[in-house]
Amino acid sequence: MANPRKINQDDLRNHNLSVTLDTILCAKTPLSRADLAKETGLTKATMSLLVSMLLDFGAIREGDPVAPAAYGRPSTPLRMNGGRIAGIGLQVNTDGYGCLALDVNGDTLGLDWVNDDMTGTDPGDIFAKLDAMAVRLERRLARRGFIVAGTGLALPGIVYGLELLTARNLGWANVDLSRFDVVHRLHAAPGNEAKMAAIAQIPGYATERAGFLNVVDRRDSFIYVSTDIGIGGAVVRDGDVVKGSHGFSGEIGHLSVNIDGPVCGCGRKGCLEMYAGRRALVEAAGLAAGAATTKREFAERLLERWRSGDAAAVRAVDRAVDAMVSAIASAVNVVDVDTVVVGGLWAHFGDDLTAELERRLNAQIVGAPGMGVRVAAAPVAEHPSLYGAAEMGLRRFIEDPLPFITA
Repeated sequence: MANPRKINQDDLRNHNLSVTLDTILCAKTPLSRADLAKETGLTKATMSLLVSMLLDFGAIREGDPVAPAAYGRPSTPLRMNGGRIAGIGLQVNTDGYGCLALDVNGDTLGLDWVNDDMTGTDPGDIFAKLDAMAVRLERRLARRGFIVAGTGLALPGIVYGLELLTARNLGWANVDLSRFDVVHRLHAAPGNEAKMAAIAQIPGYATERAGFLNVVDRRDSFIYVSTDIGIGGAVVRDGDVVKGSHGFSGEIGHLSVNIDGPVCGCGRKGCLEMYAGRRALVEAAGLAAGAATTKREFAERLLERWRSGDAAAVRAVDRAVDAMVSAIASAVNVVDVDTVVVGGLWAHFGDDLTAELERRLNAQIVGAPGMGVRVAAAPVAEHPSLYGAAEMGLRRFIEDPLPFITA
């Protein structure tokens, strides 16, 4: 039996640096050295050393001293400092591909996106284009002196390790992601786009939360429902996405809401995706059929007609609401959370529909009346998977900061 690895001084320091950074990110207001020592349980002397290392590296900065309410010396608040560490997000979606760079203070450092129908495309061709796009972004970051901490890759399908097992809405299957230059060069961590989008909704996950619309808190638990051409989802438990044994958890779009319903691409009948996905809604409203349903213009037309009271659009949305309530209630009853965050197309239907979802959902919760479920539109609604992928990249610095600081 092999001897367990011993923890040395660098391991301990790395852990303490990570805890310090995480505590700064979690805080709703800037913390002083004394505040950080109290929150983390570390001694004031240890915290002073850690803060000095982070200040010297440029990961954090000092704010203006704050006078105490009664007596004592002024305290100096500490905040994340932009301009040094960046994370890159990559995405291939059903309606385009792109890349984004994010600073630890939450600033977007660059965003490139190409709108295009990705159905039936060649993975090698798309990843070559994504690589060229990422190279341009990397060069811009290098000229500004940024260190790229890590990269996330969001994909609309089931990812296991470095293999995209299936992305039905793209027509891709069993794609070895490691063979693409952009994945290899940036050590990109691939994952499902809905799970990446869920990360983007968590304040303080890897970027400073100042100015963030806090629908949930850093350590909250919630279900995220991603409504695009299909429907994806994620379960977030105590501020981290639950991956499951094989990375497939949270596939709310493939909960069956009608055992006699239409056959889904996954092989099951009556999946939520067949009623409430963008493609299904556009078809049910009579706006388009076949491949044309994936075009964003028809989603915009659906919203316009629904708002104007068009009978076919209203019927399609009403049927979709029934399916959404049924599937989300089942998911809430299984995982026991009290918040649902809705992103994608459904975030654009407005507060009244969100309130209707919440009202009807609460009538189907087994824990009622002892618990209530809150439904909210996603605070990060535009390119959430890209932002989440970039935050996943930044998280590498938060969890393992010492190699960057001592490089």
